[in-house]
Amino acid sequence: MLGCDIGSMFKVTVAGGSYQEGLITHLQGVPPGLYFTEQEIYEELLLRKPGQGELTSPRREPDIPVIYAGVNAADTIPGFKNAFHTNGTPVVILLPNLDRHFEHIEQYQSTNRTPRPGHASFASYMKYDHWDDAIGAGIFSGRYTSTIVAAGFVAKHILAQHGIQVTSFVREAAGIVMPDMPLDVIRQKAAAYRKVRRDYDPIWNFVYGEKRITPGMRYLEKMPVLAEVEKRIGSFATIPMDEAKIRAELGIHPSLFCPDLAAADAMYEKILAIKKAGDSSGGVVEVVATGLPAGMGEPVFRKLDGELGRLMSIGSVKAVEIGAGLKVKDMTGSQSNDQIFADKNHHVYFGSNQAGGITGGLTTGQDIVLRLAVKPTPTISKDQHTIDKVTKENAELKAVTRRDPTLVARIWPVAEAFTAIILLDHYMMHLGYQAMWRK
Repeated sequence: MLGCDIGSMFKVTVAGGSYQEGLITHLQGVPPGLYFTEQEIYEELLLRKPGQGELTSPRREPDIPVIYAGVNAADTIPGFKNAFHTNGTPVVILLPNLDRHFEHIEQYQSTNRTPRPGHASFASYMKYDHWDDAIGAGIFSGRYTSTIVAAGFVAKHILAQHGIQVTSFVREAAGIVMPDMPLDVIRQKAAAYRKVRRDYDPIWNFVYGEKRITPGMRYLEKMPVLAEVEKRIGSFATIPMDEAKIRAELGIHPSLFCPDLAAADAMYEKILAIKKAGDSSGGVVEVVATGLPAGMGEPVFRKLDGELGRLMSIGSVKAVEIGAGLKVKDMTGSQSNDQIFADKNHHVYFGSNQAGGITGGLTTGQDIVLRLAVKPTPTISKDQHTIDKVTKENAELKAVTRRDPTLVARIWPVAEAFTAIILLDHYMMHLGYQAMWRK
């Protein structure tokens, strides 16, 4: 299968499927000397994983990551303190599938002849014929986005050391749009949301809170812990959540990361109303990146805005706009242009940011701002017209598989991660190019 890799200096390759043994993310270009833990990666994966309430699929996949390669197993020389740090070789992160029970497989088998409208199931069958990994949609399932989030965690970890930060959130869902909010406030609420997801996750408490998996454990020592989690899936006691306290003290919705609480409440209610009617809804995810130098990117075929257009590789994303995006068609040049000024200290600044921080495919030094249009979940609780993909005869589809009423609530961490992967790759190229001639 081609198409499962991205990048030049920071190269990400993914593999696996929804109901295979698991998924893998393979990272080349990770600098040596970095320290991060499986617990930290898990806390990022918590933001997109299913089984966390009415806005997600009931699949209870825990997404426990295993760092399999790329870090030192111990201090390499007496006196060195480099155990468990990256060593410059490819970093490999495993994401075993633990919630793939046979009754779920049977559900897919019973409906796989009738592809879901709006889903890749017909096109993938035409490409791979009867060898197609159609159990849980294989690599075309949203499950594969866990590999992007794991890779994006590493990318964000590296970018942060250079003062670059990437933030994403739900801007719109089910037709409800949040009002503008200062970025520093959004980032405070993002940190609070991450903490809430962690503190009320029973698997985090079982695996990391009770120290069943700790840095330095061998792979075969971790596997019995994952086997125990697999046995207990569906029986972990929920941690009671004081939603009123979370709302009052943190000003966030506990299940949907739209940083404006009133908008988040309205989104939540509208999503559930559409779900109750047997349908699904879409929305808009916004991503903002700060701290990037001016002049980063490449011309012509590798323009940075074109590279960020690769975010359409995220399943269910149907459009990516940067800056003013589609609104530029209704602007005049004087409205669209970001006029340039210099202060008394000769520091350059702009009067606006309609370009979203990119002109000519290169960064301007302003914030990069982009938005992703997310379509409604293809799987719905309504009868749909389809075909028998083997006989090519007309058929009716009755959805029986587990589903998300909306995908926008889970795509924002994927968008954040994917953006970080692209930006890190270009930042590394930028530093290398600048080092060749700047003295």
